[in-house]
Amino acid sequence: MDLDSLYGETLQQIRQQKGDLPRIGMKVLMWVSHAERPLRMDELYHALEIDVETADFHPNNIRSQETVLGSCLGLVMAEKRTLKVRLIHDTLQQYLSRPGILSGAHKVLSETCLAYLNYGQVKRLRASMVDELANFPFLEYSSLYWGTHAKIELSERAKTLALELLENFENHISFTHFFKRTVGIYYLDPRYRFTGLHCASYIGIDPLVATLIRVKSCDINQEDAKKYTPLMWAVQCGNHEVVRLLLTCDGVDPNHPAFCGVTPLWWASSYGDEEMVRLLIEGGADPTQPDDNGKTPLMMASGNRHIKKLALLQPQPITISDLD
Repeated sequence: MDLDSLYGETLQQIRQQKGDLPRIGMKVLMWVSHAERPLRMDELYHALEIDVETADFHPNNIRSQETVLGSCLGLVMAEKRTLKVRLIHDTLQQYLSRPGILSGAHKVLSETCLAYLNYGQVKRLRASMVDELANFPFLEYSSLYWGTHAKIELSERAKTLALELLENFENHISFTHFFKRTVGIYYLDPRYRFTGLHCASYIGIDPLVATLIRVKSCDINQEDAKKYTPLMWAVQCGNHEVVRLLLTCDGVDPNHPAFCGVTPLWWASSYGDEEMVRLLIEGGADPTQPDDNGKTPLMMASGNRHIKKLALLQPQPITISDLD
């Protein structure tokens, strides 16, 4: 029997187990094969018990390691030293990643992460509550990676849960995890606002960005501690659709200078993103606006030998086809 047949037969056997074991086994395989990093057993325990239909978490329902791993009939193991959960072989990872094997995995994972973050117990947590934070081992993963899963597959439920989280993002415990990892602890200053719109623009989920602007009336030019606006984060993270969306909004400032006077166009010109440069120029960005050291986007493109972008940045640019 080849490996595909063996794995397929084992999945069938998992689904034929008694009681709740089929649901547990398939969810374990989904998490272990589609998570952004290996999960520890304590993280997996919590992930398995999250019910997206409820408003609170019930940790008393957590199952034993023997039950969780046993539900997968040998396809999953936990490392003895780290207790990180892994599949038994790389070929199983390849098999489970194929279309149709675990359909809707990222939809389930994003909804699960967001439901967890919106639980009443989690919303009441604060960074100073060190002892209580230890009781929520899934908090870090859900804070850092809900957006990664939602960007791949955004369901209506996930969108609703994400908007609930982002509407008061600065006061949520997940803000601390997300901000430290993505922006840096150096900039964690309560005097500045890294809003839900900043977060959605950073991740690059344009339906969330659109709703935050249209329905929640978020400030499109709000600065964070680095003087970054949502547009600057979208540019820096290469999120073209979000940039295109933000540039169509009334009142957006495409030339808003960030830390050291760097503009969105300056950044795009420095890092070789021709499409981003084109979007910003068409959206009104000024190629002659210098940073605090007197360097313009045109100078940055020239210094980095981004020839096609030089054409876009010239006051009377020639066409890209002329340079091919």
